[in-house]
Order: sequence, then structure tokens, then C-alpha cells
Amino acid sequence: MFQSFEETADPAQGAARLAALRAAMGAEGLAGFLVPRADMYQGEYVSARDSRLAWLSGFTGSAGFCAALMQVAGVFIDGRYRTQVKAQVDLEHFTPVPWPETGLAEWLPEQLPQGGVVGFDPWLHTAEEIGKLEKALQDSGIELRPVGNLVDAIWTDQPEPPMGAIFPYPDDLAGESHAAKRVRLAGRLAQDGQRAAVITLPDSLAWLLNIRGSDIPRNPVPHAVAILHDDGKLDLFVDPAKVGDDEPAHLGEDVTIQAPDAFAGALRALSGPVRVDKGSAPLQVSRELQAASVEIAWGQDPCILPKACKNATEIANTAEAHLMDAAAICEFLCWYDEQPIGSLTEIDMVTELENRRRATNALRDISFDTISGTGPNGAVIHYRVTHDSNATLENGQMIVLDSGGQYLNGTTDITRTLPVGDVGDEEKTCFTRVLQGMIGISRLRFPAGLAGRDIDAIARAPLWQAGLDYNHGTGHGVGVFLCVHEGPQRISRVSEVALKPGMILSNEPGYYREGAFGIRIENLIVVEDAAALDGADDRDMLSFKTLTWVPIDRRLIRADMLSQGERDWINAYHDACRDKIGPRLSGPARIWLRDATQPL
Repeated sequence: MFQSFEETADPAQGAARLAALRAAMGAEGLAGFLVPRADMYQGEYVSARDSRLAWLSGFTGSAGFCAALMQVAGVFIDGRYRTQVKAQVDLEHFTPVPWPETGLAEWLPEQLPQGGVVGFDPWLHTAEEIGKLEKALQDSGIELRPVGNLVDAIWTDQPEPPMGAIFPYPDDLAGESHAAKRVRLAGRLAQDGQRAAVITLPDSLAWLLNIRGSDIPRNPVPHAVAILHDDGKLDLFVDPAKVGDDEPAHLGEDVTIQAPDAFAGALRALSGPVRVDKGSAPLQVSRELQAASVEIAWGQDPCILPKACKNATEIANTAEAHLMDAAAICEFLCWYDEQPIGSLTEIDMVTELENRRRATNALRDISFDTISGTGPNGAVIHYRVTHDSNATLENGQMIVLDSGGQYLNGTTDITRTLPVGDVGDEEKTCFTRVLQGMIGISRLRFPAGLAGRDIDAIARAPLWQAGLDYNHGTGHGVGVFLCVHEGPQRISRVSEVALKPGMILSNEPGYYREGAFGIRIENLIVVEDAAALDGADDRDMLSFKTLTWVPIDRRLIRADMLSQGERDWINAYHDACRDKIGPRLSGPARIWLRDATQPL
């Protein structure tokens, strides 16, 4: 099994570890110390070595941070984790803080009215993050000071850095050679008058060099950083032990491999201007450049948008991965409907679903730990089942099943909410409102240039009509055999990035009633040029093409709530599921699919 069900953090250790951190703070003359979730690569998923926030507090969510002061330790969490954090931290010693409603710049002066020095590790925070915080605190008497990592200093059994092997990613899957990518991006640097660009995001490096790695679970990326020069040559800073026998030939003479500890010196030896992404590069990168008087040109990681806008080869390959994945899920759903009510647990669901994906003989990993939450657990947005929390699926409940696979030709992510026996009318009404929002995004045509924030409300409107909402974005970007959460594209009220053809996103509205039930429905979609319409204005329009083809459970749909257009969409979607997936299924699953896709 890729997924385990052990507890990954121990809140019982939080008090002692916090006391040790405070002792280290006192020795450094600090009033506080910041402990982020992120590592130096600013990834959502971190290695065991970099799980500092979980080690200190017990909180294992994918976003958040702790501001540890001498009298209070705030754990800042967004709307996805308001329920989870209360179960994972010692509430006598750690205080959950709703974020971003309450920002660190507001909270710190309230807790430190006389001011004080707050330390942070400059390798774990970006220049943008620290710059904004310093500006907001400038009249507070609070000073931010870069220091060594105090958590690392007290973590006596901290794991070693990951040493996952790097391997080539075939050009016929990437759709472009890494040499062509380097030359293309270097040309843009030269046009902007920049001599080099610093690249610190692992998925950017993996995409640029057509390589993949295994340093963190679920995301096939290597821990490495690089400097891309304006002539297309690249310096790659990575432990040589990670580089396999095939890599030197794959990378070629224009890619030089150096040890990670040579990175700081290489930065200081550069001639500027050097592009640095203020929002993703560690602050220490710009500190090294400034120490050597190297001119910095703040700008976006040059890989970000090219990586986000998939080429035709990547889209075709990931579409095939989704068809293969959908067949595995349909086999699973057929199995699920054959099981007696009350005979399954949340872990049973995870295990069987992973086995079905493994049966494809193409699964490289799951793309994240499967969320399998029944009844009240379904209301925990990023619930992770453990042996201790494992619940039996009981009659009248719903189960949220959010899962994905990593295949060489694509990354999948799908959520289906399933009934357990006879589900109540209220749950069906909420489910149908969520479905209406998902259909609204799926059917959407919109002018080019709009961002995720401009369309997010379409998914929420059916819920808003009933005074309901959900505390997460409607959609995130997705890579191709890369990270299941990929920027910069999102469907979210805070996303200002214009959506462009080739961007893959999730479409996943939901609804969660704490202590009762949860609902989420998710397909992946790709942005494309919209088909021409007679009588339309002369303007560029975009639309979404669906990648996910698994039936939506008709037993939870209140057909009387749907408009004719919505009903037509779901019927057409189910017809397509039957046509695309049916030939890939076993006999029993094909019969199940036929029944599951009957018209409303």
C-alpha cells in the first residue's frame, strides 16, 4: 500500500517541545519564532525532515504556520482545517487562529504590545512574505530577525534529508525536449535584459529538465535548485547520489551538476540582473545576492506559466491517464455497490480503491492520501483516516471519497460522494446544490483574460441561494505526472491569474456540516478555446473540456431541482462515461455502469 493509516504526529508531545523551543528562543534573546509548514522549496507537501510544524504542534494540514511566543503559541489555519486542528493540537498550549481572517501582522502586536524580536529561518520564508510582514509591523516595535532554525536545533532525532533517485521523463510524454525548453526560456531572459534566473520550485525544475524524482511522497519531484543562464545553460544543485546512471546523458553538456552546498557561493558569483521570484524563492537567495552586490530583477519563476499551459502532447497523454483511472474507479464503485450496508470501514474503501488503481499496472503512486470520510468525518475537508479514527459506513450516511493517482502520462484527482443506504432529503438537497455549482463551471463560456476569482461565484451561487457556502477554493491547478496542486492557476475568489488554454484545473465545489456530513463533487477540466457560435461577438472566448469520466451518483440527485439545461448536461455526461469507459471494464462493471448512467 502507498497509504498508511498511522498517526503521523503526536499532540501529546506538543507541550514539552514547545517548552524546549521557548528555551531556545530565550537563549537567542527572541520574543518569538515562526514555524512554517513550508520547506525551502515552498511546497505543499514536505519530507519527514521538514515536517517541523507537525513535529512541534501535532497539526498535519497542508497549509498553516505557528507563531510561538513566550506566553502563547498561535497555530494559523485556513477554513479547510478549522475542525481538524482542534483534534490534532494540545489546546492548552496551542491556540488555533483563523487565517487569513486574522493575519500575523494583526496578531503579533496584540500579543506583543511592548514589541520584541521575532526570529525566523530565512531559508523557509519568501522575500515577499517577510517584506509584507515587515511593512505591516513597521510601527509596532516588533523586529523580524533572520536566525538559524531553532526547531532543528531542538529536534534531536530529526530525519535525514530525503535521497530519492532522479530519473528522466520521456520527451514523447513531455512533448518538448528540455534543451528546447531551456533555450526558449533563456531567450525570454535575454529579451528582458536578465543574465540568469534562480529556480527553486521542484516542479519547475522537474518540468524544465524533463526529470522526475522521489524526495517527497505523492509528488514525483526532486529536491534541487538551479540557476538558468541567458544562454540556455543551467547549473543544477543536487546531491550527486540522487543522480542515476542515465541522467548525465539525458541532461547533456549544458547542464552542470553541483553539490547543494555550492549554491550560495554560485549566487554570489553571478553577474546581474538576476531574476528572483519574490513569491517562491527563499529570502536567503536575495540576501546572498545582495551581500555580493548582485543586481536583483524581481520577476516570476520563468517556468510557471509555460508549465501551467500544457502542450497538446501533455493534454492527450493526461486524457488517457484519466480514462484508465476512471475505469479503475468504476470497477471499485461496482464492488462498493455489491457490499452489504454496515460491512465496510473508511480504511476498507481506501484499500480497495488503491488496489483497483494498482491493477492497472501503471500506477506509480497515489497523488495524495485518499480522503475517505463517512458521516461526521466527511465534514473534515482534508480528513485523513487512521486506525484510531476509522469509522464504519452506516446506513443513512454519505461518504466523501477524494482520491487520485500518479501515472507516467498524467496526474488524476477525483471526488465522488456516495450514499450509504437510504440518505435523507436534506442531504440530497445539499448534494444537488453542489452538483449545480459543478455543472455551472463545466458548462461555462467566458471571455479570455478572466481569472479564477471572476468565475468562482458561479460554483457557489446555488449554495448561496440557500445561505450555504464552503471554506475552500473551487479549483486548483494540476500537473502532468507532477504535483496534484499546481500553481499559479486556481478557481478561487483570491486568484488573479488569467486562465489560459492548456491549464488543467479541478472543479470541486462542496458543502460541509460539522458533526453531520460532508459533500464534494470533483472533476478535472482543461481550459480551451471555445467553439464559435453563430451571432456571437467578435471576441476571444474560452471554455472547459472535461477530463474525468466517472458517473455522479444519481441516488443523491434531486432531479426536480435541476433546470432542463442542467439535466441535459448530466445525462450527456453519463452517456459519455458509458461510451468512453464501458469498453475498458469487466463484464459486471459494464453492467453496473449501464445502470449508473441511466437518464434522469
